[in-house]
Amino acid sequence: MSGVRNKTTSIKRPEHRAAADDGRSHVGDFTRGIPVEQRISRRPQLAMFAGIFVLLVVVVAMVAVFILPINTWREQDNVLREREEQLEKLAIVNGELEALDARLDTDEGVREAAGGEINFVDPGEQQIVVIDDVTLPRNLPNGWPYNISEQILTIRRAEPVAASGD
Repeated sequence: MSGVRNKTTSIKRPEHRAAADDGRSHVGDFTRGIPVEQRISRRPQLAMFAGIFVLLVVVVAMVAVFILPINTWREQDNVLREREEQLEKLAIVNGELEALDARLDTDEGVREAAGGEINFVDPGEQQIVVIDDVTLPRNLPNGWPYNISEQILTIRRAEPVAASGD
């Protein structure tokens, strides 16, 4: 039977080899106990604390790399969303300004802007200023100068008295 095994390769192999022989098996290195004189620490409690410390350092490093940036990513996402909303509003304002600019490129737009800004009126036109009805406050505090203002309001609210014909 030993001849059948050697037909697949030209390298001669030994007939039988134990898996845990010294230096022959890589698995044997992990499954065998380490002699006390070859251990890093000869005290098991110190080795256990060192192992826990290393595990703690690895966990802290993983938290620092994977967990802590999540809040930063969320904050950046919120800031990005706000900036996109601002960009949309600015795009709308830019569109309005471009429309105004296009309007001001025409003669009619220039006349309209000059009429609004510096009260420009073409020759032959008349400018009429319309003032909105201003409602004055009704309940003013007591004391000077408000009592004078209150008297003026009372006089204005009073109905006109017919003049007596002497």
